[in-house]
Amino acid sequence: MNQLKGIRACVFDAYGTVFDFASAAARCADIPEDRRGALTALWRDKQLQYTWLRSLQDRYADFWQVTGDALDFTLESLGIATPALRARLMDLYLTLSAFPEVPETLRHLKNEGFVTAILSNGSPAMLDAAVRGAGLQDLLDAVLSADAVQVFKTDPRVYEYGLQRLGLRAEQVSFQSSNAWDAFAASAFGMRVVWCNRYGQRRERLPGAPDHEVRNLAELPALLAPPD
Repeated sequence: MNQLKGIRACVFDAYGTVFDFASAAARCADIPEDRRGALTALWRDKQLQYTWLRSLQDRYADFWQVTGDALDFTLESLGIATPALRARLMDLYLTLSAFPEVPETLRHLKNEGFVTAILSNGSPAMLDAAVRGAGLQDLLDAVLSADAVQVFKTDPRVYEYGLQRLGLRAEQVSFQSSNAWDAFAASAFGMRVVWCNRYGQRRERLPGAPDHEVRNLAELPALLAPPD
């Protein structure tokens, strides 16, 4: 196994990588169990589409609004739109469950001397709520939002912002994302990348190439040489 050398910081995408976006619908008793998968998939698809389209149109709105707009589309499409259900799901999105291996992985990395951070499209308030709800606040050195640059990933300005805040070069960062498009974009930007392919996605036909592919973040520490 070829370990990544010279890494100073481990930077994580949030949604789908650290936090399970499916946990919002899974914890909502108002949605029949046989509809939760469809709701989660369409909500996530529209959420991502809206970030990309708003970036292309140069019409930024923060991730909270985008998430709400995507949910409105989803609930209407499924014929289950009510104000109460919308409010419940948006509230649950603020406290998404962390994947089971996340706390121990972050703890291990910090003990090894790595800087740990999140770099996400999520708005600052959303990320703060998710991090605190999952009890991760003491395991992360920085929580960075694309809101600071008013554009969403995969715009290079988001990855550049992360480097500026951490005071590091791209090759000193191991970036982890479960989203293939994000992993490939970070690689093309110059970061070292471990693609956490939780969902068995196919490799993208895009610039960039992740250095490693894993199924969950518990596999990450073994891929990193200790920091200098």
